[in-house]
Amino acid sequence: MALTRPTLTRRRVRALAAVAVALAALTGAIVWFAGSEDRALDGACDGVLPVGEVRTVLGEDAALDVTNRTEGAFGDKAAKSGGRTAKSGGKRANNLSVRCRIAAEGTGHIAVTIAGSPRPRAEYGYGELYAAVPASHTLPVPLGNGWSGLFATDTARLGDAEDGTATTAVLLDCARRGDSLLITVETALRGATTTLDDPAVRPDFVRTATATAEAANDHWGCGARLGAPVRTVGLPVNEDEYEPLLGAKGTCAAVPTASRSAVSTARETARDRAPRESCVLGTRDGSPLYRLEAYYGPYAEDARSQYTRDYDYENVTPAEKPAGRLGQSAYWAGATCPRGAESALYLIRAADADGETRRRPDLAYERAALAAFAAASATHHGCAAPSLPKG
Repeated sequence: MALTRPTLTRRRVRALAAVAVALAALTGAIVWFAGSEDRALDGACDGVLPVGEVRTVLGEDAALDVTNRTEGAFGDKAAKSGGRTAKSGGKRANNLSVRCRIAAEGTGHIAVTIAGSPRPRAEYGYGELYAAVPASHTLPVPLGNGWSGLFATDTARLGDAEDGTATTAVLLDCARRGDSLLITVETALRGATTTLDDPAVRPDFVRTATATAEAANDHWGCGARLGAPVRTVGLPVNEDEYEPLLGAKGTCAAVPTASRSAVSTARETARDRAPRESCVLGTRDGSPLYRLEAYYGPYAEDARSQYTRDYDYENVTPAEKPAGRLGQSAYWAGATCPRGAESALYLIRAADADGETRRRPDLAYERAALAAFAAASATHHGCAAPSLPKG
């Protein structure tokens, strides 16, 4: 679909309508401009964008710039159009890709991406299959309230340059076995009073995503179980927000300490059906030593695709085996999950890993930590006991 960029506010529409009436009086022509902006918003993201939520977040009378693109198909339509092909490895695939962006001058923007899962095999190894969520400096937190989703930021510090920008992801596990929709929404708001540190502001960054997910669920016949309205959401976890590992109750729960590796602290989040989980293990002063990750659904598929690309010199990667060792830098494990979903992927990586160079790695502890983390996460998500790497 061609990109469209209407920039008509309601005030401008009324002004144009007045001009049209004047011209009609002179020429006898009947010209009607009203509703142009609303039609652009109504058609954005294949018609599933919640116009009311967008206007509430960006401003009722803001000047809007809308771009929109829809490609591919999902579910039954994808199957009828050749979704199950040799290029997809003989499995059904969804190539639906929807993107729209609504920008308001002086206020900010909302960028929405909707992708069907699983993707065609032909897309593997050529970049990210799905829109990414920020996770380098902070740990994304679950949406809760019955949603399988994430709330993520590059920073959670008051006054930082990126304060006011957040990404919300919602995963819809469709009724059709193995199919899912991933909705990812980046919201960026600018203003002296807009800060993610304010708990009353954060739900504004989430509502567009959950409302879009509800509309997408109906529009593409997904039939997923939906969550409740999100009235509160936590802040992503910063690098200095660590705690004793022995007291961990979230994603780091059950992971053992290690005297040789000096592992005694943890940064973690709640699990709460999050499609991606993180646990960072550190020394007494919080310095990171290991990072544990759990990936489900599209995130597991994307991670395997990227490892195929980034580690194509390896004999074996997570794309080929359920468990193993990735060079000298990481171990991975896998688990079969219900209803034909992508197998879960669990990883542990040492913070000091630099390519193939590591000093005195504690491999026994790495395997033990991965085993405990993977088992607890798999149980929470209803997956089978993980396949684990050997020594």
